[in-house]
Amino acid sequence: MLQKLHIQNYAIIDEIEIDFSKQLNIITGETGAGKSILMGALNLILGERADTSMLMKTDKKCFIEGFFVVEKKKPVKAFLASQEFDVDDELVLRREIAANGKSRAFINDSPATLQQLKQLASLLVDLHQQFDTLELGDADFQREVLDALAGNNAMLAEYRLLYYQWQSAKKELEQLQLQKSNFNKELDYFQFLFDELNDLGLKPNELEDLDAELQVLSNAEAIKNALGKVYFELKETEQPVLQVIKQLVNQLQSYETYDSAIATLIERLRSTQIELADIASEAEHTDSKIVYDEQRIDKVNERIAAGYKMLKKHNVKTTDELLQVQQSLEERLQTVLNIDQEIINKEKNTARLLKDAEAVATNISAARKAETEPLCKKVNALLTQVGMPNARLKIDVADAALNEFGKNSIEFLFDANKSNRFEPLRKVASGGELSRLMLCIKSLVAESIDLPTMIFDEIDTGISGEAAKQVGIIMKKLAGKRQVIAITHQPQIAGKADAHFFVYKEIKGDAIKTNIRLLNQDERITAIAQMLSGEKPTAAALENAREMIMN
Repeated sequence: MLQKLHIQNYAIIDEIEIDFSKQLNIITGETGAGKSILMGALNLILGERADTSMLMKTDKKCFIEGFFVVEKKKPVKAFLASQEFDVDDELVLRREIAANGKSRAFINDSPATLQQLKQLASLLVDLHQQFDTLELGDADFQREVLDALAGNNAMLAEYRLLYYQWQSAKKELEQLQLQKSNFNKELDYFQFLFDELNDLGLKPNELEDLDAELQVLSNAEAIKNALGKVYFELKETEQPVLQVIKQLVNQLQSYETYDSAIATLIERLRSTQIELADIASEAEHTDSKIVYDEQRIDKVNERIAAGYKMLKKHNVKTTDELLQVQQSLEERLQTVLNIDQEIINKEKNTARLLKDAEAVATNISAARKAETEPLCKKVNALLTQVGMPNARLKIDVADAALNEFGKNSIEFLFDANKSNRFEPLRKVASGGELSRLMLCIKSLVAESIDLPTMIFDEIDTGISGEAAKQVGIIMKKLAGKRQVIAITHQPQIAGKADAHFFVYKEIKGDAIKTNIRLLNQDERITAIAQMLSGEKPTAAALENAREMIMN
């Protein structure tokens, strides 16, 4: 609720501060006293654009501050948290307008944009002014009213969960179908590439191993000659190297005991003899394995050529990289085989979710349709009470494509003159009619919808007497559940106030300024009596005013 409003240097307001009641606040005053100026100032902290012509003193900035109690307002706190503003049980909205026209907005002392201010204000204040485009003509609000009175909250929560699951499943299905379509375009090509590699049947590191084998095969004769020479020089010449070393060992043995160094040399020669004998055997063995095979050379060359062709085709450099390409192609082909089953499963799930969502939407629709006639009867009865006896509300609930709110399109239709020509509210109702209609509807749904502070600016235009009294009764009842602030010229409405504020002009120095004060009981009686009979109220008017307040 709006706890306090502080205005400084706005139009002909020097500085005022208003502490509002949490129930029904009535603002009265003579025409031109400045009531509309108050609304203009309030609009600034609700996110409206600033007009520098309204600055009272051009050497001072304009300052407007609203203090709100939001301890039970979860949507407000959620908005503050999402926008990274401080969250507390008290909320302060502030506008500052410099003489040069530069405007700044603040939420809990943190700089804010006008858009943020406007979004937050919509959760705090429901402002109704004549000739405004009111939310009553908005399809979302009309649906919310009907759902609130039909008690659809639990079903709507269940439905939205199913609806969003269905939307998600449908999107996933479409993506799978698109994926399959793309796969089908490339399937033959992928299959061809895979078959090429699969038929080639490469083994890990095969091309590298074949390259090494080809080097040996191509140089077989030279290698065998070199190996034969090694073996021959070590074991088969007239003076084999091994035999020479053996002789050297025998010569040194006679002197082994004379010097330890000689014993070491003998040991080293023996080790060399053993190592060279092993080398001779290994050379002979290797020589026996190497065979020049022209057919094998041709076969290896063919294999390498086929493999190198694939390396170049797939832009890789090794056998293992080529095998990775083959595995990737196999996985893609397997995905194509699996995607059909995925699509079948997803189609079944999507159809099930759609069926469940449609079933709940049907129940919601039935509840809405069942509530339309009782709501219209109640509203039409209230319209008669507030001075609109010929006005009629009609609610059209039509079937529509499934959407996040069900499967209905809802339209509030209005006939102001019993012409039986019902048209959409936004097209035919005047500002005053809309305001009173909104009051009637919101008084019915106040217990079902968490309404913000409601502000009515002169919705009593064109009514008086019993109709004005009934508007006051409805406002009083509504204020029992929500804070209401109303500007009025009707004494019957003013008499219902929990807090009665009086706007007036006064002369300070050479300037005329607007001020406001909270009236006590006696002042209220006088103010209402003046509204009844003029500046000098009669005794009858005073008694009548006293009766209005007491009742």
